[in-house]
Amino acid sequence: MIKLVKLIGSWDVAGFKGLLKDELQTINPDLLPLQQGLTLSSYVGQSPYSVVILNLDEHDRKLIVKAGIFYTGIIAGCSCSDDPSPVDEQNEYCELQFDIDKNTAETTVTLLND
Repeated sequence: MIKLVKLIGSWDVAGFKGLLKDELQTINPDLLPLQQGLTLSSYVGQSPYSVVILNLDEHDRKLIVKAGIFYTGIIAGCSCSDDPSPVDEQNEYCELQFDIDKNTAETTVTLLND
């Protein structure tokens, strides 16, 4: 379960988008559906990902955030000892929706594009 506790009580604070972006970028990438969002490669790379906030929609009990995620993937070789292909990272992009409970900061993540 993802909990973005630094966001509790800061919904109406100036600079909230920056705080939200920073907080989303601290989520362990293993908790995000990045592998399912790959389009050009086979596995998610090790480079850090970056977040662009596309849309914020506030409801009574939750905040719905649509975000673009820029990250890298790799194309796996055959893993042979004489495999000449180096590990090369490919730029990837996907869009995720974060549903954040305003009281508990519990967050669910959904991949928007397939």
